[in-house]
Amino acid sequence: MEESSSKHIPENLDDPPNSRLFVVTSRCITEDELRDSFSSFGGIQGVWLVKDKQTKEPKGVSYVKFAKSSQACLAMEEMHGKVLLEGTKPIKVFIAQSRSSTRHRDVEDEELTRIFVMIPKTFTEEDLKNTFREFGDIEYCVIIRNKFTGESKGLGYVRYYKPSQAAHAIENCDKSYRAILAEPRSKNNSSEDYSAGGTRGGEYSSADSVNQYPFTTPDQGSYAMLDLRQSDFTRSLMMSTRAVVSQEQIFALFDLIPGMEYCELHRDSYGMSKGHALIRYNNLGSAVYAKEKLNGFEYPPGNRLQVSFYDDGESPAGRMATQFVTAQIISSVWNGASSSQMIKPAGYPSVLSVPRVQTDVNLPPLKKLAPSDSKTKERLFVVFNPSTLPHDVLEDVFCRFGSLIEVHLVPGRKVGYMKYADKQCADEAMAVLHGRIVNGVKMKVMLADPPREESHKRPRTY
Repeated sequence: MEESSSKHIPENLDDPPNSRLFVVTSRCITEDELRDSFSSFGGIQGVWLVKDKQTKEPKGVSYVKFAKSSQACLAMEEMHGKVLLEGTKPIKVFIAQSRSSTRHRDVEDEELTRIFVMIPKTFTEEDLKNTFREFGDIEYCVIIRNKFTGESKGLGYVRYYKPSQAAHAIENCDKSYRAILAEPRSKNNSSEDYSAGGTRGGEYSSADSVNQYPFTTPDQGSYAMLDLRQSDFTRSLMMSTRAVVSQEQIFALFDLIPGMEYCELHRDSYGMSKGHALIRYNNLGSAVYAKEKLNGFEYPPGNRLQVSFYDDGESPAGRMATQFVTAQIISSVWNGASSSQMIKPAGYPSVLSVPRVQTDVNLPPLKKLAPSDSKTKERLFVVFNPSTLPHDVLEDVFCRFGSLIEVHLVPGRKVGYMKYADKQCADEAMAVLHGRIVNGVKMKVMLADPPREESHKRPRTY
């Protein structure tokens, strides 16, 4: 394999890091066309078309080298999926691996969005965010603290939504911060904590690492299943869910317990939920109470939340105080105390009043069902993803438009039928609910085919 490139070849193709793009194109794309397409993003130092060693024909793979990492990242974000010439396929653009790398894949976006910085020990998370927000939208900031004293180590992480923003911050922030790209999180460092100067294990991990948290699922309303093997009770909680929930929903749920000071739903590089969130309370008692009330709690209905303590670097004295509170709760259960007699800070809700239906659309008020012997004027066909909603939840949602006769779910399939006694009511339900999410389930609502009428003709005998 040989490469056709521009005349000027940089001495170091990986200086600065992540400034070289790997581009997959149609074979008819030329070097000049690539240069013209990418030149608007910054100074191009070289373009290389990879050619077949025997035929000398382009293989549809190219490299584009920029003078700055931020230029390469911005070009990747803007050009990926674009069509360079009419009639050709959309191109694919990635940050190329360094030539010394032993990995067999190109750099992922997530590895390019988190930077590691040195900061004054007096900095708070808010100070850190205010300092670096000028370079782009920030997903989160974390200050590394001593595991036992809680004091800042003068180090922190800033995670941006886009690689170009992180690169822009590294290139243009005050040099005293010594900003660099953070090491990618992997299975090997997932157990590291902030006292070791690494990333805290699993705090902002990928969706695949959810299982690393020791979740338990106690019976609702009972403390008897408290995991006594869990030696670290802290002010921070990690929540995991399989349903589609929003930041606002998680905040509203955990804010039912007084004292919540931080709540963050973790998202991937495309802004999609990873299915887990970090919650922190300003006192240990609130965290213990929230964990025991919400671990195993169904929210939205039909989806069981998993909540566990998360190591937030609490001091030994604070941890002992939490264990004391927890021990009192366990003692109350073992001694047969009712939930109303258990130690509970003032202002705590005795029952978590969560609406049975959680949806992204405003629903009209409940209406009575039509008589079961009503004639069906219209049927709706509903497809559920990823799973079917309970019968009572569907009845609650679809009856609000009036004249609902019954809900019929097809056994073994993620589909169902809604029978209405009035066509206008069915049409209104379809218009409002099609494509909406109810309790984490997306619904496709369509008009059903008319039922087949039985034929009264005498069957043919020939």
